[in-house]
Amino acid sequence: MRRIKFLLTFVAVTVFLHLYIALRLLPDANLSPALTHLGAVLIAALYGAVVLGVIGRFVKRQPLADRLTWIGMLALGLFSSLLVLTLLRDVFLLCAFVVEALTHSAFLTAQWRAESARAVPVLALLSTLVGFFNARRRARVVTIDVPIAGLPPELDGFTIAQISDLHVGATIKRRYIDAIVDAVNALSPDLIAVTGDVVDGSVGDLNTHTAPLGRLSARHGAFLVTGNHEYYSGAAEWIIEFRRLGLRVLLNEHVVIDHGSAQLIVAGITDYTAPSFDPSHHSDPLRALAGAPLDVVFKLLLAHQPRSAHAAAQAGFTLQLSGHTHGGQFFPWNFFVPLQQPFTAGLAKLEDLWVYTSRGTGYWGPPKRLGAPSEITRLRLSALPAA
Repeated sequence: MRRIKFLLTFVAVTVFLHLYIALRLLPDANLSPALTHLGAVLIAALYGAVVLGVIGRFVKRQPLADRLTWIGMLALGLFSSLLVLTLLRDVFLLCAFVVEALTHSAFLTAQWRAESARAVPVLALLSTLVGFFNARRRARVVTIDVPIAGLPPELDGFTIAQISDLHVGATIKRRYIDAIVDAVNALSPDLIAVTGDVVDGSVGDLNTHTAPLGRLSARHGAFLVTGNHEYYSGAAEWIIEFRRLGLRVLLNEHVVIDHGSAQLIVAGITDYTAPSFDPSHHSDPLRALAGAPLDVVFKLLLAHQPRSAHAAAQAGFTLQLSGHTHGGQFFPWNFFVPLQQPFTAGLAKLEDLWVYTSRGTGYWGPPKRLGAPSEITRLRLSALPAA
């Protein structure tokens, strides 16, 4: 019943938004009747494709479900740009109308209206194509130096390869993950951190596509924490599968690693929203450090969402690695991330805690990235003299 209600609501909202686009662009575009009718048909077809993508979520049979989702996600990416550009055009028109009313001048010509109405779909299509290329190419390697006061000399230059938000599912499959694993292993990191949202689907549907993660190789191994999408997809089963692949899953716990004569602590917490799905998975950075030796200088926390940082700082961690935000993925969603998260992307400082927020190694929803490139992050510790 809940699924039916969601589908009906989605259909109603999207039909209204597609009508808005058609009514705001087609009359102003000053096209021939035949081209106007064609434009209306194309917008209707776009709407149909978006709805098909949502229906694909409820289809059990493969590969039909994935194909419907592919169609829908491509259409959703185009629709998003069309909607945003149409809104921006209307905002400009409204501002121009106000200026004209106040100055008693007319500079908003019919020609400008027509040209801008025609430009919107062209720009939307171009941004979707560029965004698709950015999303589907292999994530670039980004190197970040993290200065740590009092870091033991043996840990100076210690490297951590972070991948996050792979979102293996309908549009991200084994070939995509194989390329990521190859790139990570080529870095020869000391440690690998997988900071959640690995999957969008069940173990039964996706285990052949997540299998390459079993090839991740680092001196001290690969560690993983759950993201919110693991809980949407059956976290208990996925935790078993990740462990079967050889990944060390940290559930509000830590390990002490000997690196030469120095030690470091690697801890991980369950996703910030995990208690909504499993009360026993309450996210707790302080609990993750319980029983840890007090004399270890460097304490690393893997936490899917950046908003765990305040609790991590209070618990005494040195560096938190997170993901979740995708860096906004594409305009205008980057402006909405700060409404929920303290950090959107990159390296930041919170009290004595460094926080690095990955833009993600995959993508979610539409295969589209603009202004927020996917990344494989190579973090390198550097020693600073103790204060």
